[in-house]
Amino acid sequence: MYQVQPGLIAHGPPAGGFLMMIVLWLVQLVIAFFIYKDAKEQKMSAPLWFILTIIPFFGFLIAVLYVIIREVRKPLEPEKTPVDILKERYARGEITGEEFEKARDILMK
Repeated sequence: MYQVQPGLIAHGPPAGGFLMMIVLWLVQLVIAFFIYKDAKEQKMSAPLWFILTIIPFFGFLIAVLYVIIREVRKPLEPEKTPVDILKERYARGEITGEEFEKARDILMK
């Protein structure tokens, strides 16, 4: 078994520490995966955030930093399609119904 020298504390087998390290790194990978998906959706640099998040010891801090930056950042508005712009022009009365139908048909091709 383990021999404990005076003044030292027995912590168990060294494999326990290795196992804990693997579990924490797997948790970090899962967090990094979700950050990657979200960063891609937010049109941020997804690969960079993934790499920064899987750095041992600092990855969890970087994950918290990502969440803070994401919340502070101005939300992205979805890009308008040409058909959306056409609908807005029709709603404002800038174009007639015939012009709207003709332009929509052209854009849908």
